[in-house]
Order: sequence, then C-alpha cells, then structure tokens
Amino acid sequence: MMEPRLGPEAAALHPGWPALLLWVSGLSYSVSSPASPSPSLVPRVRTSYNFGRTFLGLDKCNACIGTSICKKFFKEEIRFDNWLASHLGLSPDDLPSYPVNYSDDFKTWRPVEISRLVSKHQNEISDRRICASAAAPKTCSIERVLRKTGRFQKWLQAKRLTPDLVQGLPSPLLRCPSQRLLDRVVRRYAEVADAGSIFMDHFTDRDKLRLLYTLAVNAHPILLQIFPGAEGWPLPKYLGSCGRFLVSTSTSPLQEFYGAPADQAADLAYQLLGVLESLRSNDLNYFFYFTHVDVDMFGIFNNGHLFIRDASALGVIDRQEGSQAASRAGENKDIFSCLVSGCQTELPSCDTIPEKQNLVLVCGQVLPPLLRAKFPSPVQEEIDAELARCGEATRPDPEVLQAARRLKDILRPLRTCDPRFAYRYPDCKYNDKF
Repeated sequence: MMEPRLGPEAAALHPGWPALLLWVSGLSYSVSSPASPSPSLVPRVRTSYNFGRTFLGLDKCNACIGTSICKKFFKEEIRFDNWLASHLGLSPDDLPSYPVNYSDDFKTWRPVEISRLVSKHQNEISDRRICASAAAPKTCSIERVLRKTGRFQKWLQAKRLTPDLVQGLPSPLLRCPSQRLLDRVVRRYAEVADAGSIFMDHFTDRDKLRLLYTLAVNAHPILLQIFPGAEGWPLPKYLGSCGRFLVSTSTSPLQEFYGAPADQAADLAYQLLGVLESLRSNDLNYFFYFTHVDVDMFGIFNNGHLFIRDASALGVIDRQEGSQAASRAGENKDIFSCLVSGCQTELPSCDTIPEKQNLVLVCGQVLPPLLRAKFPSPVQEEIDAELARCGEATRPDPEVLQAARRLKDILRPLRTCDPRFAYRYPDCKYNDKF
C-alpha cells in the first residue's frame, strides 16, 4: 500500500486534531495554539494554519475529545494525502468529502474518506438556528446552548433510550422507532467505552449529547454501527465520527459506472436489486425503506462489491416488535428538530410505506441510465420492459416485486466471471451461486 505523503500544510493539521471535528463555527483557529502532544505523536513539520470557520465548524466546545475519530487523528492513524493541494482548485470547505489514508498498525495503509454529514450551507443555517434559539449572538457555544434544552435534560435523567426521547427528530430512522431498535442503537454505539448494554448508565453527559446530536443531524453513522457490513449488511465500515464528520471506507459512486461495459453494468444492477431485497427481507425482520434516492447514495468498493454509500435517507420499520408512531404534527419539536431541515418538515407515516417503495425509486431513477442501450436485441427490450414495470408506482406491490425478480433473472447470465469482480472471484468459477 502507498505510504501517505504528509506535506507541510497537511502536517500542520495534526496538533489541533484532539479539539476538532466540533459542531459549529465562530472562530478561526491557529493549530499551533493547543498544548503540544508528546513528540512521538506529532509530525516533524510544525507550521501555523488557520482553518476557515465553516470547514470544521470550530467553536469553544471540546465535545469531540475522546471520540474514536479524534483519537485516530491524534495518533496519526488517519493522514491526509495532499488534500489541501492547490491543484484541487477548490477551497477545503467546498468539498463534501476528502480522501485520506488509514492504518491501525502504521505499516499497511488503505484509502478511506472523511465526509461531511451536512453541507457547508446547512452548517451555517444550523449554527444560526442554535444560537437564535437561546437569543444568543451570531456565534455562541453550541454545547452550552444544547445542554440547556428541555430534550437534553430528559436525556440526562433517562436510563434507557425510549421512543419519547427521539420523537420529533427529523431522521427517517427515528420516524417510528421500536424499543428493540433503540436498544440496538445504545448497545452498539461505538463512541462509549463499555458498549453492549441497553442501558445508558455508562454514558457520560457528553456521550449522551454526542449521540443525540448525531441522531438529529444525520443518522448515517449510527446505521453503520448498528447494522455493520461485517455482519452482511450492505453498508461500508464505520471508522469514526463526531458532530458533522464521518470517516468510513472508501467507495466509488455508482454514477462513475454509468459508462461501464455491459457485463459490469449487469453485475452492478443485479447486486443493487439484491441489496433492495435484503432491505425488505432479512433475518432480523426489519424493513428498510428509502424516503428518496439518488445515484450518489450507492457506491462500489475496489473489489466490485456494491454498497449503500449514504444511508441518511433510510427509514426502519420493525416488523417483529412493531413501531411506535411518530408524534402528532407540532408536538415534540425543538431545536434538535430543525438543525438541518425546516422545522415544519414532515415525513410520511410508516403505515403508508409500501413494500414496493425501494424498487419503484431505484428502477425509476437509478437503474435506467446504468442499463440503457447496453445489450443486444431482444435482451435490451426485455430489460427495458421489466424496468418500466418495476418503476411504475401505480402497480400493486406483487406486480412490482415480480418485475424485479424477472429483471434479476435476465441480468444473472449476463454477468461474467473474471478478476474484475473480485468480491465473487474465483468462487464464481466453481459455484453457480456466485
């Protein structure tokens, strides 16, 4: 693997990492200002670098100290690879994600990415809303304001995460949460020392605030933790997050493969239909549904395996235990309901989500550009016909599901078995299952 190149600009980042990835803007920050870590943990090059306030959202709170992401940066397990270089042609705060190198042994490095959970524009809106909620000036201590809210005071007293504590939060994950789902969130939350219990006795006040804030801003990091790829879920590996940033394994957006050859397009479409099938039917009896889709939500690892790249639009319905309906309009709305969206934003009732929803969205919006004009006649006509049936929202659920099954049957023999598809090669040479 490539040894990361640590240029002077990138090297200047590291002394400040223990106090960064914070929540909101307010100050420009000189990285040389904190107390210096031990010499073995810092780069050889020390310079002063002022971050733009909207890039990392620095404030006078240290809410991310002690989290996995800060520890990784502090120990230099994550290193930037010249991402501040001028040839990018963009200011750092204009980019939604950044390529970095990660190692847990300082010998083997692999590419990962650090991504924004909310955009630069949303950051600014969120900052103003939080400060305005406390009648504070344009800049304020976000941690101090959020700690005083009624919702967080209830979290402080709670021993267990219950549906009433998350009602009114905008994430589709929490639209109609069951107790089983919320217990899974607490038990698998990776940013506490003793994960494994459904009770929050081992959570510090700051742990609770971090979890609440992440659930309110973007539940994508939480989904990566509670449904990990290592257990077969179609999600990338979680490496750390705090506030508005996430570090996870790198994927290439599906859109980059719209010009792929026919066999690769067939393979990706087949995989994507399989992912949707697993979201609808799985051993844990959760039904995952997309509130909306776009091509950037799906990505491909370098072994050819397709995953959900952005799970922020995924809702979860517990078919085993049942789900508690969301509160009536206007109830339980507070500043946490409005951090990244309008306070009046309403998600559809979980009772109205049909089984066909994911297929209709993907077959109608994502797959057509991938499969268009790729195959000889009459195969192309058969694909187009089933794709049209699969993406037709007015059709009953059974007809849409049947069209998706037929489309998979058509695509399966169009895939080839060669090293480009490393996720199933060479197994595909010996077993038709692959």
